Amino acid sequence: MQIFQLIGIAFVTAVTALLLKSARPELSFAVTVAGCIILLLMILDLVKDSLSVFHDIAQNTGIDATLIKILLKMIGVGYLVEFSAGLLNDFGQNSLADKLIFAGKIVVLILAVPILESVLSLIGSLIGLI
Repeated sequence: MQIFQLIGIAFVTAVTALLLKSARPELSFAVTVAGCIILLLMILDLVKDSLSVFHDIAQNTGIDATLIKILLKMIGVGYLVEFSAGLLNDFGQNSLADKLIFAGKIVVLILAVPILESVLSLIGSLIGLI
């Protein structure tokens, strides 16, 4: 299972960064960033393979494919912001992490507008039928 690879990379990165922290703090930072990037790339590779499922769901249910794409973007933004904010917190940049989380919430809100329009349109059409 690939989760064990992800866990292994995380632990190797953490131990290496801790060992380097006292001797070469700048290398400790670089190792941590490199480990995070490797984890993120591996996760993106896993997600890429399963995106076709959402396309099938959109076709089988009749939901507009653009709405599914927007939902996936919203989920992706949420996960990336959480991952990045956690990384910033690890580097002691708590204030910056909080601002990033706020910005991520604004992006998700903006992405949600077409979904809200679609729901309101559906409600309007249902009320018109009654």
